[in-house]
Amino acid sequence: MATRVAYISPSSLFCSVPSNQKAPRRRPISIAIRATSETPTSSSTSTATAKDDKKLEATLTPPPNFKPPKPQPFTVKPGKTLDILGASLALLFRLGTGVFVSGYSASFVSKDEIPPDQYALGAAGYKVKETSKLGPRPEKPIEIYEFESCPFCRKVREIVAVLDIDVLFYPCPKDGPTFRPKAIQLGGKRQFPYMVDPNTGTAMYESDDIIKYLVGKYGDGNVPLMLSLGLFTTLTAGFAMIGRAGKGSSYTPSRLPPKPLEIWSYEGSPFCKIVRETLVELELPHIQRSCARGSPKRQTLYEKAGHFQVPYLEDPNTGVQMFESADIVEYLRATYALQ
Repeated sequence: MATRVAYISPSSLFCSVPSNQKAPRRRPISIAIRATSETPTSSSTSTATAKDDKKLEATLTPPPNFKPPKPQPFTVKPGKTLDILGASLALLFRLGTGVFVSGYSASFVSKDEIPPDQYALGAAGYKVKETSKLGPRPEKPIEIYEFESCPFCRKVREIVAVLDIDVLFYPCPKDGPTFRPKAIQLGGKRQFPYMVDPNTGTAMYESDDIIKYLVGKYGDGNVPLMLSLGLFTTLTAGFAMIGRAGKGSSYTPSRLPPKPLEIWSYEGSPFCKIVRETLVELELPHIQRSCARGSPKRQTLYEKAGHFQVPYLEDPNTGVQMFESADIVEYLRATYALQ
């Protein structure tokens, strides 16, 4: 059987926890997932893992003649209009939840009031000055096991955008061979989402409990209205996915990268959604740099790439950095899907 290697830091091996309780807090540890026909001895695990990583990294290269496309703001690639329209239904059903950061406010100012090296929308001599009110920042990314087409998972992804926190997502599509089994091993249940906070050693199921935990730890303690309406919240989160017909739920055979990919995105963007679907289907672990409207990370990306637009992909396994959702999807499939 071929070797699949992934480094994850799901922080600790937690015991099974009843759905209405939080997992006990334990000191985080790092583990490595390996799936091989032989079980390595403990003395050889570290060396074998390092060799496997180097070998796999050497085989991961961009598609032949690949060149990152130039960013084209507010442009839909030919043939992708229906995809974007379907993904945009979420904005209607969820009333824009996940588009704005907590405490968001905006005002029109003269373009002279905004330095030329600062990100801002603008037109006709004016620019939009955006601000937000953020809570404490987690030192390490929150870790979440989930999949794209799950309404309970969507609720958690929305609060991630509202709180503007970075998350290391471990995709758990149906029949996925790596992270779905690992999530079940860690938590003891076949249930998603499952969250691990390596900053506190906390782990838990139940989307509403996760939301309350995150706003209490990294926000102002208040759950946004559209995430506090119980069954109505869950139903509308489910309706939000109708336009994509289950995309992002089933596994596509792929190569598992040694390092997680990084994606600058946020839940309310339809362009980001179609990229997230592909990341989940290919079971590619990825760090999401959340950057909804009002996020200070918009300025960070602006300085990094000389332009702000999402989604923006950084692949440390190949060195590729690129904009444009449709091209990112093509790149991911060409690089990681098993032909």
